[in-house]
Amino acid sequence: MPRIKLIPLDRYQHTYKTTVEVTDLNYGNHMGNDSLVGIIHRARVHFLGRLGASEKDLGDGKTGIVVADLAVNYKRQGLLFDPLIVESSIGEVHPWGFRMFHRVSTEKNHLIALAETGITSFNYQEAALARIPEQFLTSLEDLAANSEQ
Repeated sequence: MPRIKLIPLDRYQHTYKTTVEVTDLNYGNHMGNDSLVGIIHRARVHFLGRLGASEKDLGDGKTGIVVADLAVNYKRQGLLFDPLIVESSIGEVHPWGFRMFHRVSTEKNHLIALAETGITSFNYQEAALARIPEQFLTSLEDLAANSEQ
């Protein structure tokens, strides 16, 4: 069966820590795919917050985001109370959006999943695609410059 094959990055820009909770478990008694998507969502919200942005405001007060696509490679089960580390980065930036790359692993460095999301910048007031605000691009550049030091 052909599969989408995601490749982990060498470095990630942001780390979010969480734990697999009982509400994350499915009938197989491991973390469900819906819970993994929720965990990636929380990691994205925290990462955007670190950049002074949010899903509804990338810095100009009117431009937010829409998730356009999601790809996940599951590598291992997440079990109850597993401490998780979600590493995230933003890349492939273009005027109308970007990609987010995620590596989800346990604290013991057991890879749970790799995920990528395609993000489109969106003006909710006009219900239309919008260019990424300069404020957000500057925040990304500052993050990159600080991580290289």
